[in-house]
Amino acid sequence: MASHDLSQTTVAEHLAQKICALDAAYLTQGVRRKCQGLVVDAVGLAITARNEDYVRSALAACADDGPCTAIGHSRTLTASGAALLNGTAVHGEDFDDTFEGGPVHAGAVIVPAVLAACERHRLDGGAALLGLCVGVETVCRLSLVAPTLTHKAGFHPTAVFGTMGAAAGVGAAFKLSPRQLVDALGTAASFAGGIIEYLAEGAWTKRLHAGWAAQAGLQAALFGRAEFSGPRTVFEGVHGFFNAFARTKAGDYDALIGGFGQDWVTQTLAFKPYPCGTMTHPYIDCARRLAARGIKAEDVVEMVCEVGEGTVHRLWEPLAAKQRPANGYAGKFSTPYCIAAGLVRGNVGLDDFSDAAVRDARLLALAAKIRYQIDPHNPYPKNFTGHIRARLRDSTAVEERQPYLRGGAQEPLTRADIEEKFLLNAKHGGFGEARANAALRLLDKLFDGPVDLVPMRG
Repeated sequence: MASHDLSQTTVAEHLAQKICALDAAYLTQGVRRKCQGLVVDAVGLAITARNEDYVRSALAACADDGPCTAIGHSRTLTASGAALLNGTAVHGEDFDDTFEGGPVHAGAVIVPAVLAACERHRLDGGAALLGLCVGVETVCRLSLVAPTLTHKAGFHPTAVFGTMGAAAGVGAAFKLSPRQLVDALGTAASFAGGIIEYLAEGAWTKRLHAGWAAQAGLQAALFGRAEFSGPRTVFEGVHGFFNAFARTKAGDYDALIGGFGQDWVTQTLAFKPYPCGTMTHPYIDCARRLAARGIKAEDVVEMVCEVGEGTVHRLWEPLAAKQRPANGYAGKFSTPYCIAAGLVRGNVGLDDFSDAAVRDARLLALAAKIRYQIDPHNPYPKNFTGHIRARLRDSTAVEERQPYLRGGAQEPLTRADIEEKFLLNAKHGGFGEARANAALRLLDKLFDGPVDLVPMRG
């Protein structure tokens, strides 16, 4: 779609009109089920992280108390504070959902923003469902307008697209008018941000990005409701969103507005089986299959992985640092470490990303033998694949490939899988079995009446 002058309908106006035409009562069962699973997954992740040091720091940084639930905590916060804290917790272990086309994490932003808004403003489950669907769809579609360019420009897509999606989702829950939604989106773009320098040393700021986007988008929706004027050309303008965050004005805006509300990309959202960077997952699967074939770390002379060029700067370079992560959090974004953990330990879970775990001498010795080569035909970001070719001490070579992301569109987790993940995460976060099951039953009915999160308090 070409850029617009002020006499034309802008991208934001097209989007707002499509959002305002939606009704929760007419959402497909597939979209409804996906959003139900998304809430279950997100709340479980907030519970599992509730006692972590970065969550305690984030809670201490919230200055204002209010009526809204900080999941797993007895203290209650303002809507903005709850969105900030819960978003940080949900994204904190990098175990949250992923949209493969982005890649972008939608649930960690949209679920906290919409639930906080509904709790504070006493909106019902129908408003929450509509807000979640709109917010997630907006985040995912925004990531398709100029694929990979936001990352290349140094920004975290979840942070910048998430702010816009949260504004759209909360705005839908509020039933804003088209003009109010445009104002909300125009304002949200000035709130967006989030650089990826966290990669340098495993700092905590990536965790904060989802929470910050959640509260920023919520606040932008409130500005829109108050008719605070925002630019109509927020997306495609000369100084617009994509020019700022992707260094381009030539985005595919039809990927955002074409079929919005009819063709739901939300249904392809992937739920993670491992708590680490999404693009490492197919490589972990390959490593686990090598382990199942009886191959030991000590057998390996060298491992070479074919990779997509777009993953290198986040998951492979600088290679020496990725082969020896600075701390547990840095290990989540190191493909060599994740491969080593999958081969040596046979699986990769939350306990594999402690500071002590990433100092395991056996894992580090193997990680030092792992390198990459760029495959110019790799389909990233449209599809996440994995490959390992290992040369062994007996001079034999073995190879494994994973053609897609498990948990994604080609092999989705079942509802039973998602509920099992929730119960394991709740247990890890200190919820007893009875309390975890009660929480799961409440979440199953979240869209059927008033939004009640009081039982999620700690």
